[in-house]
Amino acid sequence: MTTAIAGATATSVDDIPFNPHKRDYKKVSIIIAFCVIPVALLVLFTYWPFIQMCGYSFYKMKYIGTPRFIGMKNYIDIFTRPELLATLKLSLYYMAGALIQVALALYLATVLAFQVRGGSFFKGAMFFPYLINGIAVGFIFKFFYTRGYVLDTVLQWCGFTQDTLPYWLRDQSINNWSLVASSIWRYLGSTLILFIGAIMSIDSSLYEAAEIDGANKWQQFKHIILPGIQTILVLNIILSITGSLSAFEGPYVITSGANGTGTYMVQMDKIAHTDQKVGLASAMAVILLIIIIFCTLLQKIVMGFLFRDADDGTAKARKQAKKADKARRRAMKAANKVQAGKAPLFKNGKVSA
Repeated sequence: MTTAIAGATATSVDDIPFNPHKRDYKKVSIIIAFCVIPVALLVLFTYWPFIQMCGYSFYKMKYIGTPRFIGMKNYIDIFTRPELLATLKLSLYYMAGALIQVALALYLATVLAFQVRGGSFFKGAMFFPYLINGIAVGFIFKFFYTRGYVLDTVLQWCGFTQDTLPYWLRDQSINNWSLVASSIWRYLGSTLILFIGAIMSIDSSLYEAAEIDGANKWQQFKHIILPGIQTILVLNIILSITGSLSAFEGPYVITSGANGTGTYMVQMDKIAHTDQKVGLASAMAVILLIIIIFCTLLQKIVMGFLFRDADDGTAKARKQAKKADKARRRAMKAANKVQAGKAPLFKNGKVSA
């Protein structure tokens, strides 16, 4: 039975014709092959090595020689050796830099997402450092911070004397902030572009309605832009924080981990390749993964709490959509009865059900 209502056609199960053609197993096998091959490669080159690394973390071993099972001793050493605990503390510098990076990128994206003179040039200029290889960026800032080179020269033009300037890479009160600044310079552009794309996807009519209601720019940012880019904001914070925990290229190339700048990854590289303590390095990698997972879950909880109002608004919109769908189904049911001659279309001024 087929019923036409307002140009739409509702078809029952009995009206669906039986497909006499046999299933094309050749196509199915091709689909399965295309799925199996990448999954097999992923398991072979990613998950299986990771499982082996977790096993190595319970052994005292080198690249050559017989491993010796020592249980949890490697994990205990990570939290009892002062030099390893110090590397975990260095991650706080890069976490602070990550938050500064996200905040600065969000501010610039809010400006550049709209019509600004020279906006395309500024977008390209700020995204360009992200395209440069990390090793090259390290060498750039190695000479940039060297005593008497670029940064010192520019500051001397501004009236400073070289004797009053610190050693940017040797002074332990400032050298880690210098490395954090180089990391912000490199990754700011990628974060900025993601924010700009998210902001430009917001319906422009919302801004017009807000202006009519008298909302200023800050109110538009708080109530339109922030809820609209919530997903990208959380993603950028997660990527920035997890990246800060695994900072490697900058401190490795610029300072080689000297003068208290050796991050967790730099120290892990030294333990694995220089000292050849493979078991301890494997345990460090497992601990780093656990820390990253914990930070990711914590960020999701915090961001969910901060954007709870936006989530409530989404829930209300879903409830309204469900109510509208129920009303539509009720109207279609009433129209079917009317067409079948079983009931009037209107009863007591309302659509009959």
